[in-house]
Amino acid sequence: MDAQAAAAAAAAAAAQSGKFTHLVDLFPSGPHVSQADLINDDWPGYSLDLFSYPAHYSGDLDCVIIPHGVIMDRTERLARNIMDDLGDHDIVVLCVLKGGYQFCADLVDRIKALSRNSNHTIPMRVHFIRLKSYLNDQSTEDLHIVGAEDLSFLAGKAIVGTGKTMKTLLKHVEAFRPKMIKVAGLLVKRVPHNSACLPDYVGFEIPNRFVVGYALDYNEYFRDLNHICVISESGKTKYKV
Repeated sequence: MDAQAAAAAAAAAAAQSGKFTHLVDLFPSGPHVSQADLINDDWPGYSLDLFSYPAHYSGDLDCVIIPHGVIMDRTERLARNIMDDLGDHDIVVLCVLKGGYQFCADLVDRIKALSRNSNHTIPMRVHFIRLKSYLNDQSTEDLHIVGAEDLSFLAGKAIVGTGKTMKTLLKHVEAFRPKMIKVAGLLVKRVPHNSACLPDYVGFEIPNRFVVGYALDYNEYFRDLNHICVISESGKTKYKV
């Protein structure tokens, strides 16, 4: 299809704000691109007592930093922005596993719902790719890409931290010469030495804290949390490999 664009619809690298009260421009390009809900560094998060979560994680979490309902509302807004910007394109959505699968699924569902109820539609195909770059809570030098040999278009990432992994992935995708590449990330993390390879559509910008839940893991644990939470030091020790 000669009118194809690639839209990276899975990622999760994050942001937080005091109480999710304002948006910040990560880069000034386009009407919707690069706005994120900012979560301040001194935001203590919500008490775990206010939410339901699996009892087997008792003592393993410090706080809820983004409740599930807020994630859903923000994802719907991102879907509307993507519809406005890419509604005339036939797109390939590349879901980045494993951490991005929940965000990608929810984002695609909301784009599909908007397409069903609007004259403005986006034909979509969905592909999957797996990245692995973390050991415990540290990003490693090695990036493992699984499933890339069958892809023709785009990529995204679960959490954008230093940006190193995203840069490597996008370089790989560019080799397939898509007409357009757009990256959607739920979370962008404020970290030292960020290489500024940031998503075009960002849900939240968060402090440099290790977060889990909503498919984000720590050594494969915590993917079954609905909320995005900060893991405790005891939790890191308990599940360390």
